[in-house]
Amino acid sequence: MMNAMQHRHRPSWVPVRGHRLRLAGVHFDAVRIAGRRGEAVADELIERTDDDAGPIVCAGGAGTRWVYFLLPPGTVHRHDWPLGVQWYGWCAHRSVTYVGVPALEGNTWPLRWYSEPTRTAPFVAAGTLLAVTSSPGAGPAAPRSPAP
Repeated sequence: MMNAMQHRHRPSWVPVRGHRLRLAGVHFDAVRIAGRRGEAVADELIERTDDDAGPIVCAGGAGTRWVYFLLPPGTVHRHDWPLGVQWYGWCAHRSVTYVGVPALEGNTWPLRWYSEPTRTAPFVAAGTLLAVTSSPGAGPAAPRSPAP
């Protein structure tokens, strides 16, 4: 297995220090899932990808947490996401959304990496994420959210 530091990759949209807001649909598209369900999806995705899931950001503290899965720009609207999964990317009829992105090290509170981008996984694979969010163990799903 490769050393994590050798495998680490900092795309241009990841800040060097602290954290920055980035416009969804420009540098990446984002899928957002609340709290424990988001963490369960992240854990399953990490397991399915042998610890190379791509960029996943956890935002918030113990009371309110959101998990953001960062996908290649222009891909999120091509999929029919389950209910409870919010998605953000550039689309003419949707509002502008910014997503917080932490640096790879240092003080980034209230954001942290659940899974960092790597050279082999600079983004989360949309198809794999869709399969995980649609699986029975991913929490309430069944009906699909309307496509934009």
